Amino acid sequence: MRFLDLPTWNRREHFAFFRQFEEPFFGLTVRVDCTEAYARSKQTGHSFFQWYLHKVLVSVNEVEAFRYRIRDDRVVIHDRIHASATINREDGTFDFSYIPFVPEFTDFAVGARREIDRIRTTSGLNVGVAGDDVIHFSAAPWLDFTALSHARQYRHPDSCPKISVGKVTERDGRLGMPVSIHAHHALMDGREVGAFVLRLEEQLREK
Repeated sequence: MRFLDLPTWNRREHFAFFRQFEEPFFGLTVRVDCTEAYARSKQTGHSFFQWYLHKVLVSVNEVEAFRYRIRDDRVVIHDRIHASATINREDGTFDFSYIPFVPEFTDFAVGARREIDRIRTTSGLNVGVAGDDVIHFSAAPWLDFTALSHARQYRHPDSCPKISVGKVTERDGRLGMPVSIHAHHALMDGREVGAFVLRLEEQLREK
């Protein structure tokens, strides 16, 4: 972890401007092709949720702005970003998780499975299981959404990106799913979100 040199940052005025907003997050929803990723996860016997979550984290960690976080009046650059994902239980509730990112998928899957199993044997809602070195991640596999918003507590400082995915559907013989990205405008713009989406699409095409 290190701090960004704000005086020399070419976005320092953008940072100061958007920090004043009551709602500084902006959001975009895109549809990504997941045909190869879905097939690969099934061929290898892995959870598709874990498979695409890992691809998301690979892409997040490769776009530096997604590793920026605001602390007081400074910007932290984390070395690695992990996932705080909502995990569903059989009783219809969910809990927040902390799933460490590991570049090698098989190692990542072990940690993810351990955390998912832990949550599914507990009850209630455990808030604060993760720090700010995470993305807030959720999946809504029941919905092929075209837009999404998040519950926000404005008095609580928050600069973590929020990424959500929806239902996998088939169009013209290809599988796709919606991906919603909400990001703090003081830390990034649409260009950085575009870079993340491009990298995610590349990751999902890998066989």
